[in-house]
Amino acid sequence: MGTRPEIIKMAPVHRALRAARVPTLVLHTGQHDQMAWPLYEFFDMRPDHVLALDRKSTSLSHLTAALVEQSHGVLAEARPAAVLVQGDTTSAMVGALASFYLRIPVGHVEAGLRTFDTGDPFPEEANRQLIGRLARWHFPPTRIATANLRREGIAPGSIHQTGNTIVDATQWGVAYLRALPDGAAGVLPPELSCLAATPGRQRIVLVTAHRRENWGAGIDSIARGVRRLLESQPGLAVVWPVHANPQVKEAVHRAFEGMVCEEGSQLLLSEPLNYPALLWVMSRSWLIMSDSGGIQEEAVSARVPILVLRETTERPELIAAGAGKLVGTDADRLCREFLALQGDRGLYERMRTARNPFGDGQAGPRIAELMSRAVPAAPRAEIRAARGETAEAGTP
Repeated sequence: MGTRPEIIKMAPVHRALRAARVPTLVLHTGQHDQMAWPLYEFFDMRPDHVLALDRKSTSLSHLTAALVEQSHGVLAEARPAAVLVQGDTTSAMVGALASFYLRIPVGHVEAGLRTFDTGDPFPEEANRQLIGRLARWHFPPTRIATANLRREGIAPGSIHQTGNTIVDATQWGVAYLRALPDGAAGVLPPELSCLAATPGRQRIVLVTAHRRENWGAGIDSIARGVRRLLESQPGLAVVWPVHANPQVKEAVHRAFEGMVCEEGSQLLLSEPLNYPALLWVMSRSWLIMSDSGGIQEEAVSARVPILVLRETTERPELIAAGAGKLVGTDADRLCREFLALQGDRGLYERMRTARNPFGDGQAGPRIAELMSRAVPAAPRAEIRAARGETAEAGTP
């Protein structure tokens, strides 16, 4: 794993595997290196192998070639009994491919999600389909994902519907933060500390937008819609953690130049939030607007309505359950949907309390149980040896 969503969604599996005494080794690919390490610390999951990814180009071909070469080296030396990959990133696709070349069986966590459009999301849709051709065990989160795999000819005996591990991670994370002193306000960066100082005085709206297909006109239009809301609606606190990509960052900051908010409203632009801070904001938001795939799942797990800023989604269960609406990036549509929710409390409550279609928070233990049957448990001493730990070091 190497990206933020992979680490979050694999953490419950890692925790459950260790509880089941299945020896584990964590390979960090470095795809999102800066964001990764605080997450590993938050989830108490230390990588055993770290790739030295020297990116000389932003091209996917360069990234893929570098990851294949280095992942192969680690896997050839470690020779695990099985490899688990998660989702649809280049790290996941490469992990599956390198394992396949070494004849190491692969399990795919969060298998079967499809938009059936390899251009949206790009390259994630193709990555996910490719992993589906290589994996021995498929762990789809929902019935729709299971049906997608069966339609593609995947053997039913290799498909194990488990729910989505993001529900496990969100439930664990929110409970952990609520147990901290002062409502976990200390996890917020200074630019957002005002939210904890005046709880309940403003309706928090969390906005995220980063997808490659939204770069340019899409991000511009989303920002125009958010600006109109801030200029016309009182009592809003729009929190927008701006993606580090220079194109996205420049477009967002340019869109709000010279803006004067309606009384009691404010715009809080920030750097990308670490996971605890994002969970804090998300769990206290009145509404989320996002083009992220993972946040669609986290929103319903945190019981916050979400407007999905995309034309398609590989998570149609969210829309069918009524917990989110697919609204695209058009500024006029964005404003209309916001005002509809604001003016209809019944509609808002139906979205907020919709059944979570992604699971019950037990996906990690289900995957661990299946893998523990496929990979025999080892004595505790062997687990430590596999991780390069010693009893004297006091490692659990």
